[in-house]
Amino acid sequence: MDYKQGRYSNLIKPISYILDLAIINFAVFLFQINLTNHYLFMAYISFLWLIIAVRNKFYEINRSTKVIPIIALLIRQIVLFLLVLYAFIGIFKQPNISRLALANYLVIVFILVTFVKFLTYFLLNKYRSVLGGNNRNVIVIGNTDKTNQLINIFNHKLNFGYKFKKQFCINKEEFSLEKCFNYITENSIDEIYASVSELSNKQINRLIDFADNNLRELKFIPDNKDIYAKKLKYEYYDYIPILSLRSISLQDSVNKFIKRLFDILFSAFIIIFVLSWLTPILAILIKLESKGPVFFKQSRNGFNYEEFDCFKFRSMTPNEEAHLYQVTKGDLRVTKVGAFIRKTSIDELPQFFNVLFGEMSVVGPRPHMVSHTNMYAQRIDKFMVRHFVKPGITGLAQVSGFRGEVETDKDIINRVKYDIFYIENWSLLLDIKIIVQTFINIFKGEKKAY
Repeated sequence: MDYKQGRYSNLIKPISYILDLAIINFAVFLFQINLTNHYLFMAYISFLWLIIAVRNKFYEINRSTKVIPIIALLIRQIVLFLLVLYAFIGIFKQPNISRLALANYLVIVFILVTFVKFLTYFLLNKYRSVLGGNNRNVIVIGNTDKTNQLINIFNHKLNFGYKFKKQFCINKEEFSLEKCFNYITENSIDEIYASVSELSNKQINRLIDFADNNLRELKFIPDNKDIYAKKLKYEYYDYIPILSLRSISLQDSVNKFIKRLFDILFSAFIIIFVLSWLTPILAILIKLESKGPVFFKQSRNGFNYEEFDCFKFRSMTPNEEAHLYQVTKGDLRVTKVGAFIRKTSIDELPQFFNVLFGEMSVVGPRPHMVSHTNMYAQRIDKFMVRHFVKPGITGLAQVSGFRGEVETDKDIINRVKYDIFYIENWSLLLDIKIIVQTFINIFKGEKKAY
């Protein structure tokens, strides 16, 4: 459970975005386009370039992508960009714009973007194959034609950046999943590739559970036509089809940027316009009722299982059990001021500083005390999947009735189900819906808000 994926691969897409945006903006000044407002034009092309890129999946290039698909992406991107470029003339009524200069601008943009894209592509390939960087440790479970072909690809196509460590043959007497699991944890394996046809349904489910609970990526090699998982992503490594078990939208750099930007803006708004005046008032009330600090700090597990200090307004008298036991109904540790701020969820507001610092999101799976996280990770199946994303101040499980004290295993099981649904189906609209529902629930009152 202490596994962390310490990679810098997520920087590749943002850097590509920045380079392309720099090209399309600076190229404007190379030609006499006769623009009346350069800033308007640059904002227009930057925004629409990003929209087209997202719809076109222009930056969805992975280790196994070939040159031809990249060329197809480039052509689609430039053709669509051409349409929006000339649409600027009509939309903003700019009859004096030079069509020829605009065409020359488009050609230069196409050449420079193509050059940068292929330069990045080939440099990354060389970085993986020659310098051995950006690698992923992998194992293969199964011994079929497809698994052997895949192992051959891992060993010979070094530009893919996969470091093959071991093959486990299922048909051998000494094979056991326990040995696989031990090897994976002891050797920092990043990805597991398993042959579907050689595994029983029970073994597949055990593999899925292990990967979910230990933050490993599990991918199936489909030797037959049956599908054994819920939400699969289909891709090719050379000519070998690969199925990825779970596609997490928040691992995409664009979605991650959108969510982070929203988190910063929303948390900054709350800190400036709410906490700036509310904190002094609550500080006085909390101090008048009981001795102790205004803020309560507690270690919790966040993204990739890393611990961070979660902030709250103190709602209980200082006690040694605060880090071990959840608040229960009628808990004598809760002060009168504390009862009010807990009922209205005001005690959670300092966590907007955690959001601003990048440790949490406004919306996400609620983080638990470290002692409880360790306990639930052992008892509750797929509990660790929650740590694929940042924890949130509010979440889908909370607005769906599963907040507060965990009285039975059913409470935490349902909470995990909602959290996994959120992770697999994230959208900005869903975040906004959860935030709105959170405010509605505050005013309506919630049964387990104590």
